[in-house]
Amino acid sequence: MQTSLSVNLNKVALVRNTRHLGIPSVTRAATLCLQAGAAGITVHPRPDARHIRADDVIELAELLQAWPDREFNVEGNPFHNLMDCVRDLVARKLPVHQVTFVPDGEGQFTSDHGWTFPQDAERLRPLIAQAHALGLRVSLFMDADAAAMSAAKAVGADRIELYTEPYAAAWGTPGQAAQLQRFAQAAQAALDAGLGVNAGHDLNRDNLAAFVQQVPGVQEVSIGHALVADALELGYSATVQAYLRCLVRQT
Repeated sequence: MQTSLSVNLNKVALVRNTRHLGIPSVTRAATLCLQAGAAGITVHPRPDARHIRADDVIELAELLQAWPDREFNVEGNPFHNLMDCVRDLVARKLPVHQVTFVPDGEGQFTSDHGWTFPQDAERLRPLIAQAHALGLRVSLFMDADAAAMSAAKAVGADRIELYTEPYAAAWGTPGQAAQLQRFAQAAQAALDAGLGVNAGHDLNRDNLAAFVQQVPGVQEVSIGHALVADALELGYSATVQAYLRCLVRQT
C-alpha cells in the first residue's frame, strides 16, 4: 500500500498574511504541489484566520475541481468554525472529501494533543453524524493510545490521524525505537477496530520513511510546516517529490 501525501498549506497563508500583496499565493502553491504528485491538500482554518481564511478554503476547493483524483482535507475543531466551512463547501457543490476533527483551542499555537475517551465521546458523536450526512469521511486526531481506538470507532469515526509530534521529538534519541513501537501498536489497534490510519505533525524528510515502514497501514500523511520550510530552499516540485520518495515502502 502506498501512503498518500496531503500537503498542508497553512504556513504559506501565514507568510502571505504578513503583507497585503497576496503573495505567496496559496492556490499557486497547491497547483505546484498537485502537479508534483501530491495526493491532496489539507487546510486548518482557525477562528482568528491567522493563516488560512474562509475564502482560501473556497478557492482551493474550486481549484480541486480540476483534480478529481485528488482529495481536499479540511481540519479543525468541530466546535469552532470547521463545520461552517464544510457546510459551505457542500452547499456550493465544491469538493471536500475528509474532515479531520482536532481538539485545539481558539488561540492555540498549534495542535498538541488528541481527543480523549470516554470524555469526548458523546459530544463528538452527533458532529460525526452531521459530517457523514454531508457525505464526508471523518478522521479524529488522536494520541498514540492503542486502548482508545475502539472508542474512536464506536463514536462513528472512519479514520484516525495519529498525532506524531512525540515520535518526531524522539527521533535520533534513545527513545526513538520505543516511540515507533508505541505508534505501531496504536496503528494496529486502529486497524483491528476497522479504522483507517492517517498521521501528521512534525513529520519531515528525516523521520518520515522510518515511520511509514514500521507503522502499519498508514494511508495518508498530512505535512505542512517542514514541507513548506523545505520548499523555501528546494521549490515545491522538488520538495513534494522528495517526500513522495520517503513514502515508497521497501519490500
